Amino acid sequence: MEEAIVSLVVERISDLLIHEAVFLKDVKDQVESLRAELKRICAFQNRVSEIRDLAYDAEDVIDYFILKAAYQRGSHGIVKRFTSTFTKPYHLHKIGVQVKAIKTKLQNISKNLPAFEIPGDGEGSSSIFKVQQRLGRAYSHVEEEDVVSLEVSTKDVMTKLMTEEDRSHAVVSIVGMGGLGKTTLARKVYNHVDVRRHFDFLAWFSISQQCKRREVLLSVLKKVLSPSNDEREKIEKMDEIELTRTLFDALKEKRYLVVLDDIWRSEDCDILKPAFPRGRKGSKILFTTRIKNVASRADPWSTPMELPLLTDDESWNLLCKKAFPRSKMGSQCCSEEFVKLGKEMVKKCGGLPLAIVVLGGLLATEQSLAQWERVHKNIRGHLNELSHQDRKYGAVNRILVSSYNALPYPLKPCFLYLSHYPEDWEIPKKELIRLWIAEGFIPENKEFLMEDLGEKFLEELIDRSLVQVSRRDYTGTNVETCRMHDLLRDLCMKKAREEKFVEIIQQPLHELEVTLAESMLRRISIHPSKSKVYLKGEHPKLRSLLFSQNEKLIELCISKYKSFKFLRVLTLAKRGNYNKWWHVSTEIGNLRHLRYLKLYYNNKLILPRSIGRLKSLYILYIKFCYDIVIPDGVFKLERLRHIVIKVDEINPECGFRLRQGFTSKNIETLKFIVVDDKPVENNAVLRCTNIQSLEIVFTRAKYVKPTLILLTKLQRLGSVSLRFFDVSHPDLEPLSQYYHLSKLKLWGQIEDEPNPSGHVLKFLSSNIVKLTLVDCKLSQDPMAVLEKLCHLRILHLKEAYIGSKMVCSANGFPKLDYLRMFLLTELKEWKIEESAMPCL
Repeated sequence: MEEAIVSLVVERISDLLIHEAVFLKDVKDQVESLRAELKRICAFQNRVSEIRDLAYDAEDVIDYFILKAAYQRGSHGIVKRFTSTFTKPYHLHKIGVQVKAIKTKLQNISKNLPAFEIPGDGEGSSSIFKVQQRLGRAYSHVEEEDVVSLEVSTKDVMTKLMTEEDRSHAVVSIVGMGGLGKTTLARKVYNHVDVRRHFDFLAWFSISQQCKRREVLLSVLKKVLSPSNDEREKIEKMDEIELTRTLFDALKEKRYLVVLDDIWRSEDCDILKPAFPRGRKGSKILFTTRIKNVASRADPWSTPMELPLLTDDESWNLLCKKAFPRSKMGSQCCSEEFVKLGKEMVKKCGGLPLAIVVLGGLLATEQSLAQWERVHKNIRGHLNELSHQDRKYGAVNRILVSSYNALPYPLKPCFLYLSHYPEDWEIPKKELIRLWIAEGFIPENKEFLMEDLGEKFLEELIDRSLVQVSRRDYTGTNVETCRMHDLLRDLCMKKAREEKFVEIIQQPLHELEVTLAESMLRRISIHPSKSKVYLKGEHPKLRSLLFSQNEKLIELCISKYKSFKFLRVLTLAKRGNYNKWWHVSTEIGNLRHLRYLKLYYNNKLILPRSIGRLKSLYILYIKFCYDIVIPDGVFKLERLRHIVIKVDEINPECGFRLRQGFTSKNIETLKFIVVDDKPVENNAVLRCTNIQSLEIVFTRAKYVKPTLILLTKLQRLGSVSLRFFDVSHPDLEPLSQYYHLSKLKLWGQIEDEPNPSGHVLKFLSSNIVKLTLVDCKLSQDPMAVLEKLCHLRILHLKEAYIGSKMVCSANGFPKLDYLRMFLLTELKEWKIEESAMPCL
């Protein structure tokens, strides 16, 4: 891992040499020399902690220089005057002395090391390209539900769940050691179509070692009630007694299934049971646990279902699925040497599916017999040191460690970064990749978009079975969210601590304040226990302040931004009373290294002008409810790639204007812009040719068609959301030219009186995979047009149709597998012809 950290610092120095060369002048040679020395020495694995600490010292010098340069640039405005101030001999001498001192220490470490050839220029980044090329190989992409033979177990659990016992708290439990497939089986049953039809209501919650009763009750209650925003706030203010009573009342007339995954203590069952009534006949609670006694106590009348370990044949078949891509199944898998070695290694897994798939993911990257022999020797040597009773988990741990050690160095920090998320957290792919980029794990290069390379990195971790897919997106193939098995998370956290990579701080139960100190690590993740966290203290070397938000907004407040001047990643959250503005502190503009800024607020928000000084900002994400003020300086941020403004209620006074230009040509996400003027051919937004996701608000119908015509020039545009604010009769004809569009949302009233030219939606591109229509209030049945979209997989209709009859014709919607219709209040008749929606 140390070589990965040193390589990241080398990338930072390279970045400095490119972007700040004009200011380095006389110390440029010393900085170049420091970079070369770091690259030379990082190949040696002894004295690694000293090398890592010196790499961090080098990073501090670089960041201090950039900070000073930014202040001077801001003060004097022009390079000429700046270079005459900051680059005077005294200032450059100070930097040169620090660089020389670090280099001297590195040379002292390496004096007795053998001569080592210094890699050529750019090799640090070219290794990224080598990884990318390797990531392009064909994988079998074995899905989680396919890797374990669960057919018999699935039938047994479903039979128990659908047996209509007339008693309260009927529990079906799945028992087995970690990594055996309990959660996989529970999820497979939970999503089974027959189970979904049998129960009126279903809910899932992961318990883990710390059972948070209030969070469980709140989560299930929100799902059963589907509350509005006002009702949601009321529910969140309830105490546990009120939550218990309200949930009990909400479920008592329903036949429900509640899944409680990964329970560790009988007391956790006991404190949750009062919230669950007898319900309609056949209501059930399904839970998974490693401890048989917990299952037996939960329901003495129900026999726990114990998952068996895999047989030798099942284990070998599973290993083959993972270790040999389908294209190679006929060659290597049948080779006698590979079979012998593979069967010896899989036997060490003791029939545990998690160990087998991780071993398979490791072996899939090792193509020669010598590499397989090395892996085999590694596992066998560790097992000889273990007692008999430890060997089963010892084998798993050794295989997990071997898989981590075998990761290419660019992937190691990406993997360790996952440790900052709370246990059982569903991790959004987009957020994760953008954080990786902001942290510098994925460097800029001309061949690939960083986001595309980040996607490949995640796929690699998934293919190695170090990360699991939680949900796939609307395409059905790309990842939307991912998660970590708890055994892998344990390894990830252990390695992150060992490598001084990230520090997790649990907020004290009875305190709002969390105090940071310089002695803490450079990357900190706050795990809150209250609805508010106040951050105090000073930590000038802090680079990342991580703070994961769930549905319930948790406040994170900082008293002094100047105490954290090197921050690159920052999430802030605040609650406010109705109609109250949050004036974000002007001090935020002093965080010149900031790359990732996420702001949550439940009311109105004003960004300071100083945000225009954040020249390194890569993503600006703001989630609020009502109103926002954005200074013009945001449009001049050259490195900005993603601008996301998420609102509950659209206000056309908010957002960006199409006429406003962006200095950055790398914008990929732009949500949202307001079109309240005639679009022009040379609009700056049209020069942002990398835009992939765009949200537009129209205030005049006459601007819809010309704007859509201009935007056809954006060839990478794959996702579009169009909101019509007091607009009538928008002309959507140009949408037929959006050949790359796969995701479309239309929000707002679309008049569609009978017209000789056909239905108003007839212009939709046939390539659309996901379509959402909200508040469209169509008078003509939209199904006649939509069922002809041959690639459509997901369709959401909310207040989209005000007619009384809907018809789905034979052979219509050939690919549709998800349909949600909501608030179609006038609908009286829905006719579905045979062979319509065959994939639903």
